[in-house]
Amino acid sequence: MAKIVTFGELMIRLEPYNYERFTQASTLAFKLGGAEANVAVSLANYGQDAVFVTKLPAHAIGQAVVNSLRRYGVDTSMIVRGGDRVGVYYTEKGASQRPSVCIYDRARSAIAEAQPGDFDWDRIFDGASWFHFTGITPALGPGLVELCRQACRAAKAKGVKISCDLNYRAKLWTRAEARAAMTELCQYVDLCIANEEDAKDVFGIEAERTDVTAGELNREGYQSVARQLMEKFGFEKVAITLRESKSAFDNDWSAMLYDGENYYFSKLYHLHIVDRLGGGDSFGGGLIYALLDGYDAQSAVEFAVAASALKQSVDGDYNMVTVQEVQKLAGGDGSGRVQR
Repeated sequence: MAKIVTFGELMIRLEPYNYERFTQASTLAFKLGGAEANVAVSLANYGQDAVFVTKLPAHAIGQAVVNSLRRYGVDTSMIVRGGDRVGVYYTEKGASQRPSVCIYDRARSAIAEAQPGDFDWDRIFDGASWFHFTGITPALGPGLVELCRQACRAAKAKGVKISCDLNYRAKLWTRAEARAAMTELCQYVDLCIANEEDAKDVFGIEAERTDVTAGELNREGYQSVARQLMEKFGFEKVAITLRESKSAFDNDWSAMLYDGENYYFSKLYHLHIVDRLGGGDSFGGGLIYALLDGYDAQSAVEFAVAASALKQSVDGDYNMVTVQEVQKLAGGDGSGRVQR
């Protein structure tokens, strides 16, 4: 069982019921989610020693957030308590041709105001095999860039593999700010994960003949994107998720893994989506699990894509699936037949 550390923000997710719009809703469902926490839950469900690191207030809402992770077997012992706020985001689920909408209320959250001295990274990474963070975390504020830098340096000093999902969020920082911070942080990264837009938004590396709004992707263009990313930063591997959006409900979903020599494309899944939030995180969790468990490159990307395909059938940010369920889908059984 490998010890994997993830670091980021876990937020309260509030959303209307039954695909209602914000302006018509009278009740909001209370859920929890956040990119790195979603990865930790996936890995805990796969039987790994998943450690989530963040800062949360010591009040009851902060404790509810901690309890949500403990419920799924995530190690919360390294969470620092302090600050006043848990970040919030409001989600309006899209339907048919109407897209989903996210509105963030995370300014001055406990983790956004965390200080470099809050975390004992040497202790946190003791015995760890892997460290995962995303481009969301350094976007929370200048102090978080330094915290991510400290974490990466400490992980490298202990021989820990590092993965980063670029996860560009235009509502959190500008492209210029993202490029400056991620150019430095990516120097520590072994596995880079991106989607069809991240490489362009953060580093200006764009796939040719691709229109994500029209649901048209050029796979050969993404081979060039992966190669350029690897040449720029010296990553060991680059993974790119490929989403072809037909509507809010119907997406085609696949991915590519590049190891510096060969490109490995997964099978394509035709998704009818229940909840797409956390889909990329479940891909990351699946890929980390598969690589640590010794899967070859093709099998690893197949496992990761199957895991994320299943997640998008599950309401909420967390991926509530087992290794056996993922392996079954990756092996070709996507019939959805009742299990008795």
